[in-house]
Amino acid sequence: MAQQNRDRSSFDHEKLDVYQLELSFLAWVTKLLKEIKADSPGLHREVCDQLDRASLSALLNTAEGNGKRQGRQRAKFFDDARGSAVECAACLDATVAKELVTEDRIADGKAMLVRVVGMLTKLVERFESEANRIREDEAFYSPKDPTRSRPRPSSSITAGIEDENK
Repeated sequence: MAQQNRDRSSFDHEKLDVYQLELSFLAWVTKLLKEIKADSPGLHREVCDQLDRASLSALLNTAEGNGKRQGRQRAKFFDDARGSAVECAACLDATVAKELVTEDRIADGKAMLVRVVGMLTKLVERFESEANRIREDEAFYSPKDPTRSRPRPSSSITAGIEDENK
């Protein structure tokens, strides 16, 4: 089914493997939350609400980050998504600690989260390094080499200012 969704997708974020995996995790965690709510009335609210919010936050930050044009902004959203995925893992641990589920029950979810966090880490690294990469034209303006002359801007806005300074 995921492949069918990718073939018909109209947004770039839908083509990301990490987004598709986050969708799978969201579906998985929704079933888990229904089970917990049915088996443990009243004991689950805080951790289940937090798990629900964090799983949705990871998905939404991934989608929004992929829509950003600047590398630094993209890295920030992917990093936020990664933080939410790690938060999901902690929430799953909390459900075990509160004896709402067993470790065996959450093993598949944690395995998905390990993959999600790894993918998001690679995306953060990619776009952080892209944002910090010095381009050739920026290197020309480096303050480390004061002997280089700087070309004068040629835009129409600065042309008027240059005329006034003559």
